[in-house]
Amino acid sequence: MSTYDLIVIGAGPGGYVCAIRAAQLGLKVACVEGRETLGGTCLNVGCIPSKALLHASHMLHETHENFAKMGLITPEVKVDWAKMLGYKAETVTGNTKGIEFLFKKNKIDWLKGWATIEAPGKVKVGDTTYDTKNIVIATGSVPSALKGVTVDNDAGVVVDSTGALALKKVPGSMVVIGAGVIGLELGSVYARLGAEVTVVEYLDAITPGMDGEVQKQFQKILAKQGLKFVLGAAVSEVEVKGGKAEVEYKLRKDDSEHEIKADVVLVATGRRPYVDGLGLDKLGVQMTDRGFVQVDKHWQSNVPGVYAIGDAVPGPMLAHKAEDEGMAAAEVIAGKHGHVNYDVIPGVIYTTPEVASVGLTEEAAKATGRKIKVGKFPFMGNARAKALFQADGFVKMIADAETDRVLGCHIIGPNAGEMIHEVCVAMEFGASAQDIALTCHAHPTCSEAVREAALALGDGAIHA
Repeated sequence: MSTYDLIVIGAGPGGYVCAIRAAQLGLKVACVEGRETLGGTCLNVGCIPSKALLHASHMLHETHENFAKMGLITPEVKVDWAKMLGYKAETVTGNTKGIEFLFKKNKIDWLKGWATIEAPGKVKVGDTTYDTKNIVIATGSVPSALKGVTVDNDAGVVVDSTGALALKKVPGSMVVIGAGVIGLELGSVYARLGAEVTVVEYLDAITPGMDGEVQKQFQKILAKQGLKFVLGAAVSEVEVKGGKAEVEYKLRKDDSEHEIKADVVLVATGRRPYVDGLGLDKLGVQMTDRGFVQVDKHWQSNVPGVYAIGDAVPGPMLAHKAEDEGMAAAEVIAGKHGHVNYDVIPGVIYTTPEVASVGLTEEAAKATGRKIKVGKFPFMGNARAKALFQADGFVKMIADAETDRVLGCHIIGPNAGEMIHEVCVAMEFGASAQDIALTCHAHPTCSEAVREAALALGDGAIHA
């Protein structure tokens, strides 16, 4: 058996991208994956299927709320849940098959099974041990457990994000524990489909770490869409009785105890790195206190030749962060210079409206002690957004007051997840707000709001 230059463990966004990039650079590559399909959590039971349901439920919302306003008169649109799940499954299959094609195109061997690292340069899959010069751990993450709560996706009453994507029917009521990205996206899906959704969050605000103004506006918009919020609440227990769930929680402000009953409870309290079964203890790989693989600036662990990327290492648990690290690690292993700019990694929440951000929040920028300036522009002043019935949000841009260099941007509004990349490119090249303000933007587009926010950092926006 010949020796590989690289074996990647895990075929999620970080792993398969790492494998492909390494193969493009001339390395002999294999990728270990125990699922029946490639793509990891993201493509199979995470990002892609959730976005399919978000899209489908948004289309339903449009038929109910906005079609008549546009003169589109249709019979009442109803939900065929089985067909919607079928659409989700087809979307997943199309993407996972695409990764298989890319593996074949780039001559990457798929080692089917679960991996154990027996020693540096030796990866065991099933009964076979493979030799390799380098190993990249790209095993991703799994939902975090919550004390006092037992998840049983098969029963379909208390579920995590995986179970929430495969419920047998749309519930009449749902409690979401955790007001982060996953909880709000899936809560939004089921609220649009007709469920009564209550979000219970331990902290006093939704989406921890987000810009404060965006947090408040986002919660107001979601509340208008029917989501209810209980903030500052610590969940102590979830009991299943008679096929329904009872959620017990205590309000932190006064220690008062409360209970909510629901058909389904979604536990969305974050994720933790998944490195079980790899044999890292025996190998002597150093870990952080939170269970991440400790790596250096080249994504290499303390064990030479053993690298780690994505959700297995510290940093935001984002598929695109994993992809960037995958490409960079592959380039380092191939003898080139791999780089990831962690200051310019966008984050997106795919609700309607979308919420997108990059760089520093206003609070974080002020905490640095530097002088800053803030430019805002409401989508109420954007013609395209008003035509889309999505004028509730705004663009907020933060720049250094002395140099005008863009430090961050936060968007809540239509197509925010697409528009944020204009600012990412600007920040990557060290652009000033004036650079964006002087760049011609097509009219009418939602992107004009980004330019207007940049103009607001100078002499003022035109349409506000």
